[in-house]
Amino acid sequence: MLEFHRHGDIHEIRLARPPVNALTPELLSALRTAVQEAPAAGARAIVLSGGAKVFSAGMDVPHLMGLDPAGLKAGWASLFAAGRAIASSPVPVVAAIGGHSPAGGCVLALCCDYRIMARGPFRIGLNEVQVGLVAPDAIQHLMRRVVGPYRAERLLVEGALVEAEQAHAIGLVDELTDGEHVVKRATVWLEELLKLPSASMLATRRIARADLVAALESFRDDDLDAFLGEWNSPGTQAALKALVARLGK
Repeated sequence: MLEFHRHGDIHEIRLARPPVNALTPELLSALRTAVQEAPAAGARAIVLSGGAKVFSAGMDVPHLMGLDPAGLKAGWASLFAAGRAIASSPVPVVAAIGGHSPAGGCVLALCCDYRIMARGPFRIGLNEVQVGLVAPDAIQHLMRRVVGPYRAERLLVEGALVEAEQAHAIGLVDELTDGEHVVKRATVWLEELLKLPSASMLATRRIARADLVAALESFRDDDLDAFLGEWNSPGTQAALKALVARLGK
């Protein structure tokens, strides 16, 4: 479910679950472990990449709907655990977004230090509202810190997915490039960052990202239970079943 590539001191972790890198508990657990273990394996920085047309389509809803309550809770907890691992990584992490990145894919990207997206009709955003879910405040914080409170409000309330050019214009992604170059641009950006005095750069980064880490760590068990209550509500279940039916076509 993951592929690993080394670009000198920069380690690439590539999501590799065809066809759209839909996120399962197993994939997210493997990602969390890979991010946590990379520095000990010599990584001074990490590139998180995905598919050529889809970075990640978000959580694997059909898979989640087949889980029992304990498995469902563990599945959603795995998304937050992977996000926390990325956000709290002691080395910089860049998202190389080669295509669409809705919902959980966007969450992972927002936990990274920097986001490089492929030009084209690719969409990114937190579209939970469209399937009857409420993005928890910890997730909303991720959006607010990169696009600002009012812009985040508009995007979140509408469950909007924006195309790459607009995402760049509003700061949701930091840079656009051709799809085949997203990983290369990510490594170049990191190589420049790693030329700075390491101790001061990493200490400054840790201070600057403290709010991000705190927001994700604030998401407790009772918050997850509240989220799952929404997931199990009749309206949300109807929307999710309609989504699964569309995916089946």
